[in-house]
Formats: sequence, C-alpha cells, structure tokens
Amino acid sequence: MSVGETGSGSSWFQRYLLPGFALKAVIIGGGYATGRELAEYFVPSGPWGGLSAMLLATLIWSVVAALTFALALKLGAYDYRSFFKGLLGPAWIAFEIAYIIFVVLILAVFGAAAGAIGAATFGWPELAGVLLLAVSIVAVTAWGTGVVEQMFKYVSILLYAVYGLFLVLALASFGGLIGQGFANAPPPSGNWMAGGLTYASYNIVGAVVILPVLRHLRHQRDAVVAGLIAGPLSMLPAILFFVAMMAFYPAIGDETLPSDFLLRQMTVPGFHILFQVMIFAALLESGAGSVHAINERISGAIESRGRPPLSTGARAIIGAVILTGCMFVAGEIGLVDLIASGYRFLAWLFLAVFVLPLVTIGTWRLLRPSTAPHMEALP
Repeated sequence: MSVGETGSGSSWFQRYLLPGFALKAVIIGGGYATGRELAEYFVPSGPWGGLSAMLLATLIWSVVAALTFALALKLGAYDYRSFFKGLLGPAWIAFEIAYIIFVVLILAVFGAAAGAIGAATFGWPELAGVLLLAVSIVAVTAWGTGVVEQMFKYVSILLYAVYGLFLVLALASFGGLIGQGFANAPPPSGNWMAGGLTYASYNIVGAVVILPVLRHLRHQRDAVVAGLIAGPLSMLPAILFFVAMMAFYPAIGDETLPSDFLLRQMTVPGFHILFQVMIFAALLESGAGSVHAINERISGAIESRGRPPLSTGARAIIGAVILTGCMFVAGEIGLVDLIASGYRFLAWLFLAVFVLPLVTIGTWRLLRPSTAPHMEALP
C-alpha cells in the first residue's frame, strides 16, 4: 500500500501522537506496569542514576523510532515483513524468527500476569483471568487496524491518568520520603548506562510492531516528529512510577511487585482495584499490538499476491491460535522458562537484525534519492 492511499485526511493526533501511544502500548506490558522491570534495570543505579538511565533509554527509543518511521514511510512498508524485506533483503526472515520467539515469551508472561491479577483482585481462578485477556485480545484484533488504534487511544488516556493519580497519591502519602531519597542520593555513577542500553534495546522492537498505525503519516517530517515524540510518551509513565518508588530505595528493588508494595503504603480505598484494572488494560494493549502485527504481516503477504486482505473471521482465528499456543501450551511444555533464559540474548539479537541495519543500511537508504516516487510522502 502506498502512502498516498493512507495519509490523506489524517488528523494531527493520528500523525503525531498515535505512534507514540502505540509504542508505549507494546512496551508497557506486565513488567513495566507492575514496576518489576523498573526494579530490575533502574533501581540498582539509585535515584539519579536510574533517572539518567531512563533518559538514555528514552533518547534511544526516540532516535530509533524516528529512523524506523521515516524508512517505513519511504518504503511504503506498514507491516514488519515488508519493512524488513526492504531493509535486509533475503535476510528478512532472521527478524521474523526473533520476533516469533519474542511473541511466544511475552504473551505467555501476559497470560500468567492476567491470571494472577484476576486471582489477587477478584478471587477468580487463574484460568479465568487468562481467558478474559485472550478473548479481549482476539476481539480487538479481529476488527483490524482501526479498532486497534482506538484501543491504543483510550487505554493510553486511562494509563496516563492512573499513573498521574498514582504519583499524586504517592506524594500525599510519603512525599517526604521521596524527597529524602533524591536529596540523599549521590550523582549518577556505576553501571547506569548499561541498564538504560539493555532496557532500550530489548523494548525498541516495538517500533516495528506498530508499523500498521503509521499509515496516517503524510511527510517525512511527520515520521521524524512522531518518532521523536514516541520516546518520551513511552517512558513518561515509567518515570512517574520510578519517582514514587524512590521513597523506599533501596529496599523496593527486592519487591516482586513494587506496585503492590507502594499501593499498600497509600491505603487509598478502591485505588488498588483501579490500578489492577489499568495493568490489565496495559496487558491488553501490549498483547493486541503484538498479535495485530502478525495479522498485518500475513494480510500484507496475501495482498501482495493480488488477494483480498484478511477477513474479520480469519483475524480472529489467527489470534486465537497464537494465543492458545502462547498463553496455554507454552507454559505447560516449559517454553516460557526456556525462552526466558535467553531474554538478554533476544536483546542482542534485535540489535543485530534491527537496530544495527537500521542505523547503517536504513540511514543510507533514507539519504539516497528515491527511485520510487509513488512511495514518497504526500506533497
């Protein structure tokens, strides 16, 4: 599909903010939303070191997203198969292998997290939470990009509002401790850069996952601005969360679920349930974004052969098969543990098959005069 078929008539929100909301949706998942990933990658560096690492990760996300969006616009590639065929040529299959492993892992983890949320918050059997998440993902992704975009929009509003309220309540409940945590902390030192680089490299695959929402971009300027904005939009909730966590540094780093620990300190009736609902919504948008990327990859391949795009029923079936394999089967046969042991390996793999080619080959192609005028941005 060419840009001219998709970008005209797009709103300011769709061109500049939607890509950032979508990137945040894919990144946030269960670990970010509960604070566990923040405790793993940022808390060990202390208040100022952790913030420095988060700002470094934000900068990396912004630069990589801007390059990715601009190259996708120039190639007219709005699914990851088309994008990597344009970037890597015959080697595009290397990314697909890495991405499938990544999806199996994150969807299995999301399913486990949804089961735990249902059990802890409402007393449901764990299977009920898993099924609710799976059915919700299928329902959203079955209707295609338009519905997925609406989900990104409204869930993002919920997320930013809840995280903002979370910080307000934290300041009201233990704001003095937060101030002391930062006042007594030394300047950034140690291995804070490694934490920021590792976290950024593992999650930046989201810039490719959300390619379907880039159909609204009209100019290279749109792509660059949307990409630069995407980094801060994706990290803002994490920064708000991290600031609250510093009230209990360094002990908070040992908490399995930092969010639950902080919510217990606030003792605000009803907010705990609202926060758990927000985490479920984060799991939904992350899972839906990942499954939708696969649907669009398959649909793009079908359309390239002159056939009509995937129907709603076909998208639902594909989503159900993926989720069944990832959420139910993967945990039973031990794939989750097997793949989780290679988490950092996946980060290096994405650097090799995505980031490095993007900043070298991709930059060269962006600077080279186009030989395909019909794929250029709208005037």
